[in-house]
Amino acid sequence: MTHSSVLRCCIMVSGWISLMLGILGIFLPLLPTTPFVLLAAYCFSKSSPRLHHWLVNQPRLGPMIRNWEEQGSISQSAKVTATVLMIGLFSFSLLFLDLAFLLKCVLIGIGAGVLGFIWTRPLPLRHPDEFGNGPAHAREDLVRLS
Repeated sequence: MTHSSVLRCCIMVSGWISLMLGILGIFLPLLPTTPFVLLAAYCFSKSSPRLHHWLVNQPRLGPMIRNWEEQGSISQSAKVTATVLMIGLFSFSLLFLDLAFLLKCVLIGIGAGVLGFIWTRPLPLRHPDEFGNGPAHAREDLVRLS
């Protein structure tokens, strides 16, 4: 095997591990789904166009990956879900675990930084509406309302 094929194989294995962790994150509340799925998509894009195409065209995970790859955007529902879960988990850690003051400050800083990053990402230009009735133009609808 050449150096590039070994590297490609390592990246593909990393993609599969990331995808498995992302799928586990759907069922385990402390394991995040989105970052692992996005990492898997990135790894597959570098190692196997066929696997990347397969992942991007999955009905549940594909829209999230396409939004990120094409627009760097995060849907409103993903932002709200991430915010609620992060605030809940960080609050539990801050209130009920015996942590040093400095560690609590670090947790607050990390949480604020991650939430700041999430909420400064744009909304997707096109996304399924909340009732699953097909694509809607979110930004255009907001402009028409004002």
